[in-house]
This record gives sequence, structure tokens and C-alpha cells, in this order.
Amino acid sequence: MPRKYLTTNTVIKEVIQSEFDNAYPLEAYVDNYDGYGGQGTILSKFGIEDKDDLTLIISRERFETYITPLIKDMANVELSTRPKEGDLIYFPLGDRIFEVKFVEHEQPFYQLQKNYVYQLRCELFRYEDEVLDTNVDEIDELIDQTGYIQTLSLFGPGIGSTATATAHLCASGSVQEVFITNMGKNYTSPPQVAFSSAPSGGVTATGIASVNYNYPGCWGRTGRVEAVLITNAGCGYSQAPWVSFSGGGGSGAAATTGICTTGSVQYITIDSGGSGYIEAPSVNIGGTGGDYETFSSEIEFFDDTREFFDNDQTLNTNHDKATGVSTINSAGVVTAIYLTNAGCGYTSVPEIVIGAPPITGTGQTDVGVGNFCFNEVITGQTSGTTARVKEWTASGPTLEISIVDGSFSHGEIIVGEESGARYMVSGLDEYDRVDGFADNDNIEYEADQVIDFSVTNPFGMP
Repeated sequence: MPRKYLTTNTVIKEVIQSEFDNAYPLEAYVDNYDGYGGQGTILSKFGIEDKDDLTLIISRERFETYITPLIKDMANVELSTRPKEGDLIYFPLGDRIFEVKFVEHEQPFYQLQKNYVYQLRCELFRYEDEVLDTNVDEIDELIDQTGYIQTLSLFGPGIGSTATATAHLCASGSVQEVFITNMGKNYTSPPQVAFSSAPSGGVTATGIASVNYNYPGCWGRTGRVEAVLITNAGCGYSQAPWVSFSGGGGSGAAATTGICTTGSVQYITIDSGGSGYIEAPSVNIGGTGGDYETFSSEIEFFDDTREFFDNDQTLNTNHDKATGVSTINSAGVVTAIYLTNAGCGYTSVPEIVIGAPPITGTGQTDVGVGNFCFNEVITGQTSGTTARVKEWTASGPTLEISIVDGSFSHGEIIVGEESGARYMVSGLDEYDRVDGFADNDNIEYEADQVIDFSVTNPFGMP
């Protein structure tokens, strides 16, 4: 497989990107009859490495009369009169690809005043950003899932639809809002949230904690509770309930609650999740005002101990409209709406208006069409990012890509250079889920637990 030089460094002539899109069968003798040469399989600080070598002998005359005429007029080949260092050899007996590291053309040394063979000293090919697309399945499949691979989630054929939802009211005694009084620290996952039980005949409130890992001092590892999203505001409370946090690996989170003495939104159900959402849409809840009661008691957790602070009750008159936030899944469907404020003073069920997805109407009917081809170049129409297609899965749909130059953005259209396929990006997974050894982020994280230079120098030097 002759190497084509797509991009080289103009200063030191370093090859930045190569392509192999042709393969030619050629007879060769294996010089080492007792197995592969080299160091074999070794365990190094980089993991398990295979360092097999292979020495092949090919006929000069056969190469010059069969291979040279086929490649001499090809662009970017550079040397066509003999095999060159950097060319690839597919060895069918071992189903492996070797790279030519050195071509010896004077051994045997001028017997009968002439050279008759080339001796090719080869090492196992280590894939980087080379493009292999020879149309020989046995060869192409060897590198089909090799390299650092990202996965794009795309919107399928069809036009997006707007999600719909229905509000359910409580006549009196719902938790209107949860106030974080202490965000706590060291949370590695959202802690469980529990409200004290509602009186007999009532409904106990439920909620989930929202943890932020980006506060100064967290270093991206330990989180703080920044909010409690209400999944059910409960009903029938005569006084504001207690709130407790447990689990999540951290401690110290504390909150207070306020209840509404008149009608409020208790919970919201999804009637239709819609489709085509790139990010969680806005939620608009119709509303009116009413009475609002705040119970400012606090429970603060330090490991397994509890500290109680002074309790007092205040009665305020507010005109609060309910507010909420939505969540979507990887398929672009709205899955839930959580209350951030249940509102107060409702006498009738309010209308829930959810924001529309970006692909609606008839203007985007050309999105979600076609099928991407293996190894073709795709281009982001907004970011200008390019990449090579590794694998296309129409059901989903998802696209595995490599040799990414730039960063794709959510909501942009990507177009295949050869296929003309057009899809919109709904999600991007930059972690390599194909190769289990491509775990650089986790390796860096674990190393930072020992010594971390990202924020301060642990040795105290400038």
C-alpha cells in the first residue's frame, strides 16, 4: 500500500497526515522462517505493547514492471520506482499490517554485478491519523475501529415537534420553594432529598438535588448543592416541612422551605415529549398571586450529627407565578419538568407552554437525509470543523468520527463531502467509547489526586 503524503510540515518536512487508498498484491518471501522478529509482546509503562518485526524480500523486476506503472502518475506518492519507507504491507498469514521502516537494496551485494531484490524491514503499524480506505475489506476492517473516536448523536429524518405538558394543582399547603442555606461540600453525586411527612390525608413533597462541580475551590471534583428541584410540591401542609440531605459522598448541605396557603402547582406531567430538542427547552407556566408562608427553620448535617437552629414563622403576601425547568434525553425528547417555584394563589389549572425545538416547520426538511460513507470527510456548517467517518448507524442515528479538526457545536448541520448526507448535531460524546484503552481523562484525573499542578504548585515554588 503506497503512502500518499496529504499534509507535510514545510520547515522540517514532517508528514502530518497520510493516506492509503490503494492496495496491490505482490509476491514476497519471509526472511525469518522461525517466527516474527523484534521484542515480541512486552509489558511497558505504556501498557502491553506488541513489537513484532517482519523482514520480507521482493523482486525488483516484479515491482518495477507491475507496481511502478500503476502508481507513477498518482499525486502525492513522491517515489514510485521502488518501495519506500512509510509504505504499508498487509501480511495475510497473520492478518496484520506492517510499516516499512527501511528498504535495503544492496543485499545480496551486487551478485553477477547486479541487484535483484529489495529487502523490506518492517515493524507493526501503529495507527495515528492515517486514512486507510483501500476498498479491500480484510485491510480496512483492521483499522475500522482504531484511533481516537468521538461519537455524534444526530437528529433523524423528520421535523421536530413541540412537547406538551399538564399542570396539577393543590388547593392549599404545597411547598412553594426550597431555599439553600448551606451548599455543603465534597459531593461526588447528588444527595437524596427528603421532606418531613405531610399531615394525615396530605401528600408528602419530593425533590432532587442539583449539584454544581464548578465552584472555586472544588477543582472540578467535589460538588456543592446549589438547588433542590421539586418533583412533587406535596399538599396539605399546615407548616413548612423540614428538608434533609443524605448520601452523595458529601456533607453540610442544608435548606429551608416555604409553603403556599392557597392554590399552587403540585406537579407537572408530560403529555408528549416532542422531538428534535438540542437543549432543554424553556417552560412557561401561567400564574397568579396569593399568600405565602415561610418557615425559616434549618437542619444542617455534619456526618451523622444534627444541629438545630432557631425556628420562626413569617407570613408574607406575594403574587408568585410558578416556574420550572425541563430535561431532555439523548434522543432530543423532553422527559420531565421540575418546579423551581410552585407558585401561589392559583384558582384554575395554568397552561404549560414549552419552547419549540430548532427543527420545526418546512424550512428544514433537507435535514436528516442520506447515509454517510466510511472515511468520507464531514464538515460542520457553523463551526467549520472537519472529521473522518468511522462508522455510521442509521438507527438512532449516531456517527462515529476520528481525525477531528476543531469542535462540533450543538445544533449545527454536518454535511458529508461524498454522500451529501445532512444531519443536525444533537449531542457530542468526546470520550472514546470504542477503545477501552483510550482513557486519558481518567488517567489524568487519578494522577491529579496524587499531585495537581492545575491550580497551585504543591511544592510552593512560583
